[in-house]
Amino acid sequence: MKKSVFGLCVAAMAFTAVPAMAHFQLLYTPEVNLEKPADLQMKMVFWHPMDNGHVMDMEKPEQFYLVHKGKKQDLMEQLAPITFHGVHNEAQAYEATVNVKRNGDYVFALVPAPYYEKSEDIYIQQITKSYINKGGIPTGWNEPLGLATEIVPLNKPTNVVAGSTFSGVLLSDGKPVPGAEIEIEYLAAEPDMAANKPNKDTAASVPGGAIVAITDARGVFTFGIPTAGFWGFAALGSGPAKEHEGKELSQDAVIWVRAYDLQ
Repeated sequence: MKKSVFGLCVAAMAFTAVPAMAHFQLLYTPEVNLEKPADLQMKMVFWHPMDNGHVMDMEKPEQFYLVHKGKKQDLMEQLAPITFHGVHNEAQAYEATVNVKRNGDYVFALVPAPYYEKSEDIYIQQITKSYINKGGIPTGWNEPLGLATEIVPLNKPTNVVAGSTFSGVLLSDGKPVPGAEIEIEYLAAEPDMAANKPNKDTAASVPGGAIVAITDARGVFTFGIPTAGFWGFAALGSGPAKEHEGKELSQDAVIWVRAYDLQ
C-alpha cells in the first residue's frame, strides 16, 4: 500500500523551469472550519502569494457565489472594493461578509474579470474556488460546480493533514484534462483582515522555479503537502475560452485547500 501511494506521487509530480512569480487569485478567510454560526469575512486579492510579491488590480468580478447542499446563493451584492497594501505596491481588491448558519460544506466560487498582463500582452482569468465547513458534516465538497474550468478535490479540502497528499481532478467544460500543468503555491503571508495587508512571511519560494504537478490520463494530480497552512493549485490555460478583446486569454482553474498539523 505504501509503495503504491509513493509511486503515484512520483508519477504525478514534476518540477519545471517556469517563473517563480506566479499570479494567483486568492479567495481567503482565515478559519475554514466553523463550530458556530458566523459572519464570515472574505478577501479577494490577485497576488503573488508564495513570495509575498506584486499585487495586481482587480476589476469587479463577473460572478461570486456559494453552493451549499446543492443550492446556489449569489453573493455579488456583498462585494465591496478595498485597497490591498502589498509589500511592493498596492492594488484594488475586494472583500465580502457572508453569513454562515447551517451545518455542512460551503463551496465558494469567484469568476474574476479578465486581467490584462501588459508584460505578456495577454489576459488572465483565474476561476477560483475555496471551501468552508460548519459543524464537521460533509455535504458535497467533492461535487463539481459546472464552471468553465475547475479543480474538483478528491480529498476533503478543509482538513488536509500535513505530511499526507492532496489530489484533485481538473475539468474543462466538465471533462477531465490529461497532461495539464498544475502550479502549486503556499500562502506564505496570510492577509491581515483588518489592515488589508500581508502578515509576516512564514516561508520563502523554493529554488528552481514554480512547483508543478502534471495531471494523468484521468485528469488527476497528486501533491504531497509538506506543511500546515493554505495551499493553492492553478491549472493555467485549462479553460475553453482562449481569447478576450482580440488578445490571448489564459483561463485558469484555481483551488485553495487548508492543511493542518496533527496534534
